[in-house]
Amino acid sequence: MTSHDPSGLETRLALAEAVAREAGAVALDYFNRRETLVVEIKRDPQDVVSIADREVENLIRARFAEAYPDDGVLGEEYGLVPGSSGFTWVIDPIDGTSPFVNGMPNWCVSIALLHDGVPVVGVIAAPCHGELYAAALGRGARLNGKPLSLDASRTIRNSVTGIGANNHVTPAFVGKIVEKLLESGGNFVRNGSGALMLAYVAAGRLVGYYEPHMHAWDCLAGYCLVKEAGGWYLPFPVEGERLTTGSAVLAAAPGAIDDLKKIAAL
Repeated sequence: MTSHDPSGLETRLALAEAVAREAGAVALDYFNRRETLVVEIKRDPQDVVSIADREVENLIRARFAEAYPDDGVLGEEYGLVPGSSGFTWVIDPIDGTSPFVNGMPNWCVSIALLHDGVPVVGVIAAPCHGELYAAALGRGARLNGKPLSLDASRTIRNSVTGIGANNHVTPAFVGKIVEKLLESGGNFVRNGSGALMLAYVAAGRLVGYYEPHMHAWDCLAGYCLVKEAGGWYLPFPVEGERLTTGSAVLAAAPGAIDDLKKIAAL
């Protein structure tokens, strides 16, 4: 911590970027020899995990424990280890495991830092694309070092919206969202990684992202990126068990906020 960085955020952001790069390289090595992975089913046949997820999460946890032993850590594979510093790292070692094990490049390493319930650092590494998204509260968002700034003229009608779905919500509910978006003049994509689609909102590639139920480790890094790029997000409940049980996720560029709130019935 320096006089130029009284909150320690710059230092934590730099560490998160370095860890995301290192973790991304390990994950990419597994991806390139994915035929050797033993894939397990979690809560349903579409929800899978491999040794790659576990090893990458263990690597990330070890790096943060070494640098900031008093920080808490919440990870998808190994849950929450509370801390005493007021900071909690929230990590998804491989978001988009299904694309990962099936040989598609739409997966990423997602690292967020929570402080007082707010995501204050967000880093997403997409190794197959050679991309690193990074943001910290009040310091802007960047993609491979280039500042990101959202265009207010982009709407659901002249851009594409990301949609996510899983078995936490009914097919009919998801179908209704898609129907409302199409009826409003929009269109949608789904690439299998909610975290990566949130990064794409920050980069202006998507005008928004909506998923009716998502976990903290999937969305908090993307939320920080979107906010720092000039967008908006629906606050994620982080009190007590809510941090680990999931909630609705919505992020949008300025010109899509009102339309997407209507479509999501918020």
